Amino acid sequence: MCGRMVVTRSASEIAEFFDLVGDLEPCELGPRYNVAPSQDIMAIRMAAGEGRGLSLLHWGLIPSWAKQRSIAYRMINARSETAHEKPAFRQALRTRRCIVPADGFYEWQQPATPTSGGKAPKKVPHYFRHSEGEPLAIAGLWEAWTDRATGEVVESCTLLTTEANEDVRPVHHRMPVFLAEGNHALWLDPSITDVSDLDRLLVPAQSGLLEAVRVSTLVNNPRNEDPRCIEAEA
Repeated sequence: MCGRMVVTRSASEIAEFFDLVGDLEPCELGPRYNVAPSQDIMAIRMAAGEGRGLSLLHWGLIPSWAKQRSIAYRMINARSETAHEKPAFRQALRTRRCIVPADGFYEWQQPATPTSGGKAPKKVPHYFRHSEGEPLAIAGLWEAWTDRATGEVVESCTLLTTEANEDVRPVHHRMPVFLAEGNHALWLDPSITDVSDLDRLLVPAQSGLLEAVRVSTLVNNPRNEDPRCIEAEA
């Protein structure tokens, strides 16, 4: 599961790191410290004849056959182990892959010890970031959906997840699929439609890639959107 992200780098900074081309200005979002599903996020896709480009996509995939856009709330993540089987994801996995750049993501840990009243204690939020401060490249899928009532075309995406590695496992059993720099081109290659060629990419990240910071419950409310969200809890 990945339900919140942090993206503080500008579109131009992301373009430089990922070697992107095209118009970046429409993709500028400003520093975001608590990005939630249903909001727009930056995504890297292959631009026909131009190379890698940056776009804004709605976080929460809307399959092309969906009747209502509200299905997106159930499609913010896709399990990498079964995406090739699911009607909502299998075609996108073959032909519409993307990379979602992020500084990090949040997960919530459920303490094992109940409160004195027998109630389950509140979950503890943690912020996971690259251990060396570099941008993270999350494997994603995208789709285009047309609203039959208005004709509006909505481009949306989902984040692929896998089993947690040793960095994340103490907090949560799932984590996003992170792509090493050497695998970016393979993941975005439109000529690869046999998803079995991508299986080796859809695995937990190498241990040590991430570091965790316990943060305050300020992040529980997506309306809280400032640097305090990623500060270590005192």
